[in-house]
Amino acid sequence: MTVTERAAELVRRREPFVHATFVRAQRPASAHAGDTALVRADGVVDGFVGGSCAESSVREYGLMTLTTGEPLLLRIVPGGASGTDEEGAVTVANPCLSGGSVEIFLEPRVPAPHALVVGDSPVAEALVALGRLLGFAVDLVSGEDAAPAAGDAAVVVASHGRGEEPALGAALRLGVPYVGLIASRIRGAAVLASLDVPDEQRSRVRSPAGLDIGARTAAEIALSVWTQVVAERRAAERAAPPASPASPAAPARAVDPVCGMTVAAVDATPHATVDGATTWFCCDGCRTSYLADPARYAAAP
Repeated sequence: MTVTERAAELVRRREPFVHATFVRAQRPASAHAGDTALVRADGVVDGFVGGSCAESSVREYGLMTLTTGEPLLLRIVPGGASGTDEEGAVTVANPCLSGGSVEIFLEPRVPAPHALVVGDSPVAEALVALGRLLGFAVDLVSGEDAAPAAGDAAVVVASHGRGEEPALGAALRLGVPYVGLIASRIRGAAVLASLDVPDEQRSRVRSPAGLDIGARTAAEIALSVWTQVVAERRAAERAAPPASPASPAAPARAVDPVCGMTVAAVDATPHATVDGATTWFCCDGCRTSYLADPARYAAAP
């Protein structure tokens, strides 16, 4: 499977990854400008990044960009001196590099937040159209087919009496951050009273959904709902940066005791367990050297 095909597959599966593109390579680097690779959320690298030592740095900083959501220019240069950071870029000195520096643009590809709109009303259709313009991945389903997921950013029910309770109840039990019901205050109160959920969860339903902007048309109602969704998402981010299911937490880092490189402590990184302690390496060569005489590196950080 090519890098392009793998990327398309990950997009279809809504799995986050980093697209790594070589923008500059100096001889005798084995990579060339235009070469591409992917870094998956588990640290697996698909594609060629110029050797195992360079791959270790691409993995480490690729996983970091998945956490921050910000692209990064990674410069890998030969030598053992510590690297330098600047806004939007980082330079890493690689003691194992045979020669020739490279520059790699790391672009995180995180799935758009998913929202479920339930119903076939004009308001439901307007919610889908506007939500997609705002960058949400929105699915439209009938009340009978509604199946909220734990990773949903929002579930909005606009089915006018068809399948409302099951969709709302499922979304609340899964902890979906925004749960809204398009209904009048009187009918909405009756629907909420019929839900088989604790009062604490019932109180989380926005009914009528949306901010009070005097909306009358389907498009205006959709605008009021998405305004409320966005406002609450941003408020939650300001209160505490979210650990989104789509954006994995920053991986632990470790120091290769053989060459001194910092690496990501994930299963995809070469590692070895000796006497119950796991040690991480930039490449299989350092791992082999370590296993030949672990005591020699016992004092390494």
